[in-house]
Amino acid sequence: MRRIPPIDLHAHIESDIASADLLELGSLVFAASRSLGEAAKVVKRTDPWTVWGVGCHPGLVGAQKAFDTARFTELIQQTSYVSEVGLDGKSRVSMDVQQETLGAILGVLVQSPRIISIHSYAAVEAVLDCLAATPVRGAVLHWWLGNAEQTRRAVSLGCYFSVNAAMLARPGSFEHLPLDRVLPETDHPFGDRSTGHGRRPGHVAGVEGALARIHRLTDEHLRLQTWRNLECLVREAKCGSLMPRNVRVTLAAL
Repeated sequence: MRRIPPIDLHAHIESDIASADLLELGSLVFAASRSLGEAAKVVKRTDPWTVWGVGCHPGLVGAQKAFDTARFTELIQQTSYVSEVGLDGKSRVSMDVQQETLGAILGVLVQSPRIISIHSYAAVEAVLDCLAATPVRGAVLHWWLGNAEQTRRAVSLGCYFSVNAAMLARPGSFEHLPLDRVLPETDHPFGDRSTGHGRRPGHVAGVEGALARIHRLTDEHLRLQTWRNLECLVREAKCGSLMPRNVRVTLAAL
């Protein structure tokens, strides 16, 4: 099997970026949108190594106000990825509104599973409560800041976790995460600020290296493990047919 590219499970990318620029990243990038309007501009793109998401960011008043369940349902027919959605305890949007939006999203995804990148800043317990109330397949807790007990609860709910370079500044932030539930992310341009001149979507070498050291693996074996984790996630969510062809071929070769 040829060398497989790194995975960036959560990054923000401008909707008008050229396909050639995406290819130069040399990575499989899951590109999160922050509103249905933004998602509508990108979900029909057919970039070979970029998966464009449908999102409604809990921190954005306009995105939450404009959320429409029927439109969300229509948009996700064209992608395997829902992001960025969730709850934010510091948002100007009331928690009642956020929970109503997330509840509607999860309700749709019970019937149409997707990989779901979920924001839980200052709202970890509330997000886990929502997932317990409406169990879905394919949930990935993005930039996970939960403690060991909350992590165990998330694992019992079937969740995966995506981790970025900013988390390296918090000692022990990776150690309690099961290796078979972890995927790298950048959360570009927010979660990769600490990487200095290397900031770009798909640049997850620092995260891969940290995970490899914790689990005493070579970098090559760590990357293979992340692809196996993605394969399990895709299989659980039954959304493989919506992945770009290059991704489907790589997953099949595992």
